[in-house]
Formats: sequence, structure tokens, C-alpha cells
Amino acid sequence: MSSVSVGGLEVGAGRPVFIAGPCVMESPALVDETAGFLSSLASRGVKVILKLSYEKANRSSGESFRGPGIEEGLKLIRMVKEKYGLPVICDIHCREEAEAASRVADCLQIPAFLCRQTPLIEAAGRTLLPVNIKKGQFLSPYSMERQGRKALETGASGVIFTERGTSFGYSDLVVDMRSVVIMKKSGFPVIFDATHSQQSPAGSSGETGGSREFIIPISKAAAAAGADGFFCEVHPRPVDALSDRSTQMDFNMFEEFVDEMSKM
Repeated sequence: MSSVSVGGLEVGAGRPVFIAGPCVMESPALVDETAGFLSSLASRGVKVILKLSYEKANRSSGESFRGPGIEEGLKLIRMVKEKYGLPVICDIHCREEAEAASRVADCLQIPAFLCRQTPLIEAAGRTLLPVNIKKGQFLSPYSMERQGRKALETGASGVIFTERGTSFGYSDLVVDMRSVVIMKKSGFPVIFDATHSQQSPAGSSGETGGSREFIIPISKAAAAAGADGFFCEVHPRPVDALSDRSTQMDFNMFEEFVDEMSKM
């Protein structure tokens, strides 16, 4: 398996990588607070990639908070990146966003529901950045290698896959750890999404729920299966979060998470 360099930080080379940040960029103050906390972990030797989303296009309700949008979001990403020096990953939702996002991000992310959108993956690849493709809740891990090849064939400097669970019935997710093993056979590093995988997708309530208590034990299983790192939504006060409040980790829990996963 080849490692992938994201802003000078190697994914798939020994110690686990932690892709972490709030679900969505709620405000400049929130982003700065979270980035400052993650920077303090990086200064202690933790391999951290800052995850920032300027827009959450896949929301349960049209009334849900979606973020500042690409123009303001990318300005904020640039400021935070310059201030703290962390590598940054952000997701894109259409071909037109790829070039603009590539000017400030170190890695582009393809959201799970868009993981088979060939033009989007190819546009991400043409930026020459590494591309993280999140496996759709509906997709077999055997199908992911072909998605990765789309990015490489158009110029991506590397490909990462992220496992985030599989739909089970109407409002639940399960994680099949064979997926980690299967996707690693493609030769690409595999990240385990520790927080999204514990969601209960919105049903009649109109809001996605989840079970934070399972994050650490399920992530230990992913580490044992060979995951190269973890994707984690982190928020200073999850109870006040504008999205994913049931599964985001607060700073104390994330520090515990990092300690536990670093032992694996």
C-alpha cells in the first residue's frame, strides 16, 4: 500500500491520522476555537488534518443550517490554515467547486452520497491534490477501487478511502469491518469515520440522531481491521451544535479517543 501525503503529513504510514473538525463551519469563532484545540494536539505529535466544511449540501430538512457557503468558507479556511499551520481537507459538491477549493485545501473530499459521481471525482483529480472518497452507505467496498482509479487517471496525487457505515433498514447504519480489509486491498489508505458511522439517519423526526457511546469501541474494531486513521467530527459544545449534535465529540472525549486509538 502506498501512503498519501496531505499537506506534508503522510496517511497510511505508521501512526494513525486523525481527520477532525466540526460538522460544519458554524461561525469564525467556532472554527478558530476548534482549530486551536487541534493544533495543540498536533504540537504534541498527534497527526491531525483539520476537516472544514463550508456547506453541508445533504441535510435532512431544507430549513437545516448549511454553512457560510463557498466564498466566505474558503476565506475562513485560508485564515485558519495560515494561523495554525494544519493541513486542511474540505468536501466539494459539484465540479465548479473543485478548482476554487483546491487553492486553499490540501485534500479534496467526495461526500458519501456523491461517491459515484464520475465528473465530480474527475474534477477533483484534475486539481492534482489527493482525494478522499467516502464510501456511500449504499455501496459495496468492492466497488470503491474503480472510484479511486477515476481520480488517479485524471491527475490526483493520491487517493484515500473512508468507511462510514452501511444503511441498515430505514434509519440505522451498521459497520462491516470487512470493508476496511477489502478497500485496503486496492492499495489505498483507509480511514474509518468514527462519528458518522454511529448515526441514525433522520426518519420521521426530521433530524439525524446517533449513539456517541459506541464511537470508541467500534473504532477499536476498525483499528484492529487495519484502518490507517480516523475521521471525527469534533465540537467544543456538541449539545449546541447546529448539526450532528448526537455524534460529535467534545474536546475531552476526543482527547480520550486519540489516546485510546494511539494504543492500538
